[in-house]
Amino acid sequence: MNGESQDAARWYDDAAGPVVRPYAMTRGRTRGGTDDLDLIAVVVLQCSAQDPDGSASAEAADRTLSPEHLDIVDRCREEPQSVAELATGLDLPVGVVRVFIGDLIDADLVRISRPVPPADLPDEEILREVITGLRAL
Repeated sequence: MNGESQDAARWYDDAAGPVVRPYAMTRGRTRGGTDDLDLIAVVVLQCSAQDPDGSASAEAADRTLSPEHLDIVDRCREEPQSVAELATGLDLPVGVVRVFIGDLIDADLVRISRPVPPADLPDEEILREVITGLRAL
């Protein structure tokens, strides 16, 4: 083997399987229906995406969903998961998972539960004063 083919053998491996670029999986899209999906936003399966027996009916709802879409629905059927957990579990880039989640939101199969921002939480000192006042009653 010459030096050039040795370099190619080092970078491409038959055991690795086919390489699919993320933009090919999302059909060139870099943003889904929602642009504000935090890594800790929790993806919850919609009731409309479940059969009466509790199993997901995403395939029946939309035959255009990719296997990755269906994997997200299946994972969320077991329990709600964050965007970061889904990306890790599916071994996909977060940006790709965000696009897929946006598609599922548009198809009304999942919804997002966002955490309360720390600025919106009550002050701890106020809560302690309320507890102290209640105990004094």
